Amino acid sequence: MLAAYAARFSSDDPVSALEVGEQPAPGARENWSVVDVSAAALNHHDVWTLRGVGIRADALPMILGTDAAGVTADGREVVVHGVIGGASGHGVGADEPRSLLSERYPGTLAEQVAVPTWNLVDKPAELSFVEAACLPTAWLTAYRMLFRSGGATPGQRVLVQGAGGGLATAAILLGAAAGLEVIVTSRSEERRTRALALGAAAAVEPGTRVPRADVVLESVGKATWSHSVRSVRPGGTIVVAGATSGDAEPAELTRIFFQEITVVGTTMGTRDDLGHLLAFLARTGVRPLVDSTFALTDARDAVQRLADGDQFGKIVLEP
Repeated sequence: MLAAYAARFSSDDPVSALEVGEQPAPGARENWSVVDVSAAALNHHDVWTLRGVGIRADALPMILGTDAAGVTADGREVVVHGVIGGASGHGVGADEPRSLLSERYPGTLAEQVAVPTWNLVDKPAELSFVEAACLPTAWLTAYRMLFRSGGATPGQRVLVQGAGGGLATAAILLGAAAGLEVIVTSRSEERRTRALALGAAAAVEPGTRVPRADVVLESVGKATWSHSVRSVRPGGTIVVAGATSGDAEPAELTRIFFQEITVVGTTMGTRDDLGHLLAFLARTGVRPLVDSTFALTDARDAVQRLADGDQFGKIVLEP
């Protein structure tokens, strides 16, 4: 089958490590299902994999991708939950450590992907395959950050650090639909303008003083951490789901304990969270913002666009 995969690692030029070509199709396995992929979305996880982060050399070649929507052999239209193992243990050993597709098992940037059957969630008819494929990583993480880890409720204020990527656009759209006052930061005037059009209440340059937020969504790390700590209200919550600019130094623990700030880490979300997110979108009419779509054969161009940071919203491949 045709697939986009990491053939090697390159920290300086990750796209050069990506190949598009034939890879073995998934075989039958007890309690697993094979999905014919209709659409698969890119994530920064794919770029990190090409750089050699979070994966061993002996796992190569590794098909990239954590997100997909498609059809099973019996005609069921599904969305793939890309977290394998961990606490659930469904379809794998109960003691197998948690991983994402494309870390221990082949990913979704292919004509087919195999996952534990338990990881499949019915795709609502209201969502297209492209829209549904955008959800299992960035949108699921944003949903969990806002409503589960952050506990945000209508009328509260949320600060989102960094606008433009899938996580930030998801947080804006979900937050606005849920009645939250969403403030976003971005160095780009164009991205600030687009964030306002999506429903953000305010969009400012990084570091700008803003009204204290009940919840801060932090995925940038070193470049924005100090601003996050100073922008959350006493007793508020900072939810961390990444550190694209590196780990923060210092941690500013004095301010955190003195103002009783809660810091919560989160990665992706549960299968049930994904089901709730799909229902949320089906009922509200909120849809993922799609930056662009590419054929699977053009995966290199798609990943290059992501690596360059030129996207606003999700980039999707269609096999």
